Amino acid sequence: MVEFLQQYGLWGLFFAGFLSGSILPFNSEAVMSVLLVAGVNSLSCIVVATAGNTLGGISIFYLGYLGRIEWIEKYGKIKMEKIHAILPKLQRFGPLTALLSFVPIIGDVLVLGLGFFRISPKLTMLFMFIGKLARYWLLAEAFRLIM
Repeated sequence: MVEFLQQYGLWGLFFAGFLSGSILPFNSEAVMSVLLVAGVNSLSCIVVATAGNTLGGISIFYLGYLGRIEWIEKYGKIKMEKIHAILPKLQRFGPLTALLSFVPIIGDVLVLGLGFFRISPKLTMLFMFIGKLARYWLLAEAFRLIM
């Protein structure tokens, strides 16, 4: 699948970012890495990957926001006990926890919980964007230093 997305360049990266940011497990860093090695502009890669990944994260947020426990457990593969266990952290740090949305598994649970408890959608999306932007920027910088 990664090879398929790589041949579509930035569109493939956008789709990979979306899949990676949603509840589906995927590795957008691999697609971005290949594009960077191929000489695609790093700023373009950062912008496209961040946009796709943020939209994927927004899909998780709204899955939680809908509040259908059956859907969350079925499609999100996350038990409600786990979401309720993170409630104290969500209440303490609020939308700032969305900065960690890029962390595998934990980030999905945090964003889903933020949506489920309807914690400031605009700020959540802003901090989610910042966290994901930082992730892709660091990846691009690492490649710049290596290459």
